Amino acid sequence: MSEKKASVHWEGAGKAGQGQVSTETSALDKYPYGFASRFGEDRKGTNPEEILGAAHAACFTMAFSFAADKQGFKTESVDTTASVRLSKDGDGFVIDRIALTLQAKVPGLDEDAFQKLAADAKANCPLSKALAAVPEIMLTATLVN
Repeated sequence: MSEKKASVHWEGAGKAGQGQVSTETSALDKYPYGFASRFGEDRKGTNPEEILGAAHAACFTMAFSFAADKQGFKTESVDTTASVRLSKDGDGFVIDRIALTLQAKVPGLDEDAFQKLAADAKANCPLSKALAAVPEIMLTATLVN
């Protein structure tokens, strides 16, 4: 089993408050976030949806590469983008869509097998399973020659 940790320190109230996100590995170390980086134009900080998207893209990409390897195909390169949509829901907000976009170069793999591996990786990566409450998780997968 594996257990990873992240922490947040927050100071101030509501929109005026500021937080800092840290991870056990220090990949993020007191990285700033707040209202402006989540809902506004502040590009100096991060936000929970961006971090969630990065985690989902990383997990899915690894699951795809492992699945290809298991079928005897070596991934040469795999690039994934995850777009996480936060929408208004009554008085609050909800993540209602995650769009995964995969581009992969896998020598010897045909289009049908590629699409099946990508769909299986999307369905079975641990983050996809954890995010099962998200109403829509889309996948666009492109095999690059």
